[in-house]
Amino acid sequence: MNLSPYDNDQYADIRTSVRKLCAEFPGDYWRKLDEVRAYPIEFVRALTEAGYLSVLIPEEYGGSGLGISAAAAVLETIQAEGCNGGACHAQMYTMGTILRHGREEQKRKYLPKIAAGELRLQAFGVTEPSSGTDTTALRTFARREGGEYVVNGQKIWTSRAEHSDLMLLLARTTPKEEVKKKTEGLSCFIVDMREVVGKSLTIRPIRTLMNHATTEVFFDDMRIPAANLLGEEGKGFRYILSGMNAERILIAAECVGDAKWFIKTAAEYANNRTVFGRKIGANQGVAFPIATAYAHMRAAELMVREASSRYEAGEQVGAEANMAKLLAADASWEAGNVCLQTHGGFGFAEEYHVERKLRETRLYQVAPISTNLILSFLAEHVLDLPRSY
Repeated sequence: MNLSPYDNDQYADIRTSVRKLCAEFPGDYWRKLDEVRAYPIEFVRALTEAGYLSVLIPEEYGGSGLGISAAAAVLETIQAEGCNGGACHAQMYTMGTILRHGREEQKRKYLPKIAAGELRLQAFGVTEPSSGTDTTALRTFARREGGEYVVNGQKIWTSRAEHSDLMLLLARTTPKEEVKKKTEGLSCFIVDMREVVGKSLTIRPIRTLMNHATTEVFFDDMRIPAANLLGEEGKGFRYILSGMNAERILIAAECVGDAKWFIKTAAEYANNRTVFGRKIGANQGVAFPIATAYAHMRAAELMVREASSRYEAGEQVGAEANMAKLLAADASWEAGNVCLQTHGGFGFAEEYHVERKLRETRLYQVAPISTNLILSFLAEHVLDLPRSY
């Protein structure tokens, strides 16, 4: 079943190789991890060793030096094969902040080791309990003391912190009341968690609807060398924003992959399940929702490719990245519901893997940016409507 003509695009070889790798991690592997909320260590190691997590790192730093379309092909295929790239996708887009805004010595120090799998950069410390998506309202503060910064505060939804060596941290370095614009006075840091975890950095897991290895973290007089500041002090908000478009495009690609898995799974079940003497797929009430989900998936897929193409061309892609994420997250959730409905009661049984995948894909209508905030962005910045918040 060929759900997309892009299966034969310039990244066909990558897709084929990723499929072979994913075949070694079937649904039962993920179901057993889900039961105990365990991290897919073996899967992440296999992706790392195969070089898929370093496709965006330039060759001079040990990576493949490919574009975001290649990274999107990797993540989409992982999801379409029933696996879960959420365990490690952040390594792809988080390192981009170092690549774009880090000093050369920082790039040389970290990127080759990230590419080789010697270091994991998967933790992204931005969101806080009191601020949510209002990033400029965050309270974590980094105070300069000689050659160090002393950090105090808290972050939440810092996924994969327990399985990462490095964290990209956003903190205030100038109080909000002392800056002209609320987006000023925020700075980015590279935190080597190996040096501070269990001391001035505390990690607490959060059990959630799906197995996403997310946590809350606490900083208590945590010291960071001043050399770990990324770019200029006070310009961190802009640095973070530049990486969010990549994040949204890649997660949109994952959602397209999820939708493909749901559609394929639903169609195969509808072609094999017999009730009242005929295949249930012969019923329009079963077939039409699957076909509709397919059409919506294809539309989202086209938007992902448009956003990827513009991103690689160096264009402003805020609107396209947001629309890709919006449409793909909606398409994957729709396809998931259709798949569950097609399976009937069996869709709720763990052995069919539908309920697990449905829980996993539901996240992306909320994170890393909620549907309503995307609509607010489009209304204000594309349609010139009044700001709503």
